[in-house]
Amino acid sequence: MKSFSLLKSVFFFLLIFCTTDKKSTTDALEPKANLTQKHVKFNDYWYKGKAEITSYNLLQVRYGELHKGKAVTIFVTEDFLPEKQVKADAIDKNNIPVLKLNTTKNFVTGIYPYSLMTSTFSPVKLNQQAIKISFSSQEWCGNTFVQLNNKNRFEIDFHSYFESNADRKLSLKKVPLENHFWNLLRINPYQIKKGRYKVIPSMEYLALHHQRIRAYDAETNLIEKADFLYFSVYYPTLKRKLSIKLTKEFPFSIEGWEELFISRGKKMTTTATKIKTIQSAYWNKNRTIDKSLRDGLGL
Repeated sequence: MKSFSLLKSVFFFLLIFCTTDKKSTTDALEPKANLTQKHVKFNDYWYKGKAEITSYNLLQVRYGELHKGKAVTIFVTEDFLPEKQVKADAIDKNNIPVLKLNTTKNFVTGIYPYSLMTSTFSPVKLNQQAIKISFSSQEWCGNTFVQLNNKNRFEIDFHSYFESNADRKLSLKKVPLENHFWNLLRINPYQIKKGRYKVIPSMEYLALHHQRIRAYDAETNLIEKADFLYFSVYYPTLKRKLSIKLTKEFPFSIEGWEELFISRGKKMTTTATKIKTIQSAYWNKNRTIDKSLRDGLGL
């Protein structure tokens, strides 16, 4: 009888701890047990009802030449819907707090202008990939648009006016995303894994350079020099390296970046140098009188 009771107890133990449930899309997106270690001042800085806006002087490589322009990064926290993967209109316990980064670039090539924008939505509390990324390019030749959604896999919609870059849908295995690194640097730069592994490069680079959207071998690093941190990601097969300079102390402000790659057979480098940072509820600053804020940013 004692042996039977022992076997019964072992069976009950295995039944409880070895049974697995199917994970929903939300569960896959939101692993509760894997929390990101945020900086202790994170909430005080990022939940004041304002966005952080930083302007940069831009030297953008395009068509084998450097073009002067302006870049802007807008970081702000939002509530995100896990299934629809859009900003939530109402407060709900199932919403996912995200750090959103909108990056804009504006420059002129010859007679015609470029306007680029990338949006990246990354969970704040979770050590988890970005929920959504979108990139758009507008110039006189036409439009290009890319959207990545983090579902059971990365689901990507690509639309372009180029025949060689025609409309298509992709489904990729989840690996680290270069676009997501930018938000991780602001949440906690030390969360980013250093070393060699597969990374999906930025949507901007892949779209503008007609590169296949997939994971590439990469090498990441984070080093300290004086008062700054320098994060880099290098892709040997693409011969491309991105380096981001940020303050060593919270809030890990991004001071500028460099992007080295081949353009029309030449090694060239895009650079961005910080002009100014402000905090503002910019969505309320839409009157004529508010244009003076742009002057302060050097835009």
